[in-house]
Amino acid sequence: MKKGLHPQWHHDTVVTCACGHTFTTGSTRQSIQVEICSQCHPFFTGEMKFVDTQGRVDRFMQKVERAKVSQQAGGQSKRAKKTGRGGQSGAQEHKSYQQLLREQRHQLKKKSAGKSASSATGPSAGSAASPSTGPSPAK
Repeated sequence: MKKGLHPQWHHDTVVTCACGHTFTTGSTRQSIQVEICSQCHPFFTGEMKFVDTQGRVDRFMQKVERAKVSQQAGGQSKRAKKTGRGGQSGAQEHKSYQQLLREQRHQLKKKSAGKSASSATGPSAGSAASPSTGPSPAK
């Protein structure tokens, strides 16, 4: 085997956690610093712990605030700018399938309510020919 090909192995590597816990293991490094270990990890301790080492949550919250401000100051959404419609009232808006079904159901209810109101006002020519809902006479 070639000499100097493999790194040096340390059997007494000390791992130090941010909580202060230390333990010994084997590694190619002499010492290792970690942020979370089995003594302080929420999975093992059962308590909730918030870990944000690189400020990602803060950056996200700043991004959300910038978006709110630009949306309030903007006026047009990105989609409206892209299609060139802006705030035109004559433009056809895109509706979801669920919204279309609700509108059709609402229109059908209006039609059926209108038909039942007209039949309740008096007998019409078509209702005389319709069969009776009561019991049929015995023959």
